[in-house]
Amino acid sequence: MDLINKHGQKIDHRFHEAPAPIDPKHVILIGHGVTGNLDRPSLKALAEGLAASGFHALRFSWSGNGASEGDFRESCISREVEDLGSIIDVVTANGYTVSYAGHSMGGAVGTLRGAVDARLRYVISLAGMVETAAFYEREFGSVTPDAGFMWDEPDFPLSSTFANDLRGIGSTMAAGQKIMVPYLLLHGIQDDLVPVEDARAMFKSGAGVPGALVEIEGDHTFTGDATQTMVKEVIHWLKSHCT
Repeated sequence: MDLINKHGQKIDHRFHEAPAPIDPKHVILIGHGVTGNLDRPSLKALAEGLAASGFHALRFSWSGNGASEGDFRESCISREVEDLGSIIDVVTANGYTVSYAGHSMGGAVGTLRGAVDARLRYVISLAGMVETAAFYEREFGSVTPDAGFMWDEPDFPLSSTFANDLRGIGSTMAAGQKIMVPYLLLHGIQDDLVPVEDARAMFKSGAGVPGALVEIEGDHTFTGDATQTMVKEVIHWLKSHCT
C-alpha cells in the first residue's frame, strides 16, 4: 500500500508480515525519533521480532526524514502527529486495526495521537519524550534556529518550526492521562537524552488503561544487548493483552 500524508508526500515504509499472525488484520506501526529513520537498528529489530512472534509490523520514516518525501526543516512533533493520522487512515482503509510503537520523539507523537485517536488499540512509548520543552532546552537551547544544526550534524538543520513546536507543546503529560487504551512505557535506565524519571512521572500520573512501566538496562537507542531485551519486553507485553 502507498502511504501519503495530508500534504501529498509519500512516506517510505517497510511491511513485515507475520507468517503465523495472532490477529491477521492487526498491524503494529513503528515510528522513529528525531534525526532517525525507519532503519534505526533497534526499530528494525523490533519489527522483525514482532513478525516472528505473530504480529504484523510496519516501520516507516516520517515526512522529511530518511527516504520519505518532504523537508526535514518542517519536521516536528505536530507534523508527525498529522503523518501518523494519515498512515492510520490508509492502513485502516485496507482493513487492518492498528497499534503504535514510537521511539523518543516518536514516543511523544504516539502519546499525543493516542489521546485523540480511538483507532489505536495499544500505544507503546520507547524512551519517549515527555517534557518536550525541557528536552529542547537541554539539547538545543544554545543553538540558533534556522542557522545551526542538531548535535552539530549538517544533515539535520535546527529549524524554528521544530523549536517553536517543542516549546509550544511543553509536555505530553496531560495527553498521556487521556489515553484510554493499554499504554506501555519502556525506558532504559542509562538514557542520557530522555531521563527515565520522565517515564516514571508519566506512569505515576495514571496514563493508560491499564498503563505499564518497564525499565531495562540500556541507553536511549537500546544499543547492544538492550535491543533484544526491549524487543522481548514489548512482545511479552503485547501477548499479555492479545492472547
